[in-house]
Amino acid sequence: MITRFRIALIILLLVLWTLVLLPVQLLALQYDWRVRRTLPRYWHRVACYLLGIRIRVHGKLETRRPLMLASNHVSWKDIMVLGAVADVAYIAKSEVANWPVFGWLAKWQKTVFVEREQKRKTGEQVNEVADRLAGGEIIVLFPEGTTSDGNRLLDIKSSLFGAASAAVPSAPDGVVYVQPVTLAYTGIYGMPMGRYHRPIAAWPGDVQLVPHLMGVLKAEALEVDVDFGEVVEFRKETNRKVAAATVVSRMRQMLRNRLRPPNP
Repeated sequence: MITRFRIALIILLLVLWTLVLLPVQLLALQYDWRVRRTLPRYWHRVACYLLGIRIRVHGKLETRRPLMLASNHVSWKDIMVLGAVADVAYIAKSEVANWPVFGWLAKWQKTVFVEREQKRKTGEQVNEVADRLAGGEIIVLFPEGTTSDGNRLLDIKSSLFGAASAAVPSAPDGVVYVQPVTLAYTGIYGMPMGRYHRPIAAWPGDVQLVPHLMGVLKAEALEVDVDFGEVVEFRKETNRKVAAATVVSRMRQMLRNRLRPPNP
């Protein structure tokens, strides 16, 4: 009974918090006010607090622009976690736009929806991301293209880094900065989280959303470590595949060190 009451209270508070911020965000989107970039961060911070997601940040967000973040992808919770620590927008597959609740939230944060099956639209989508980067926005790329089990980094699609290369001509100094970021869900109920409990945090594609969401609500306390790594510079003469491989290599090492710390 207490668990049901707590879950109902969390949902109610999230709805109320959304209704408070939504009118301002909709106006900001319509008139392209700068506040549209910062307002979602406050929503995500409160959402993480209510859901019991505790965030530990290691390293620093790059201050130079244009900036793209390349992050591993474990769950829909990644959106809230990264959104709570930085003013970011996301690149997501087009199907997300039609998801209940999460699709609306993605649109309100001005997510770039990518239709991977329609090659003729690829150029338009890359140009949109490039324009947003050149405009000073921080764009988050999940180069795995899907969610993982949280224990490893999946194979990377280097073509997704094309937007960073496309933004180089518009960059003030001819450089686009790509910063590797990793999210590692490492704790539950104040205890270290091993492989057995990580499915509570992870959301592989074959798991239904509602049961997974209820599991997160019942868990009460999840801990996640966000690591910001060393930036890779994309310039006019940069080989995209080589630069992407460098980003991925740093992501793998950061995630490995966080999940399986080296012995002292």
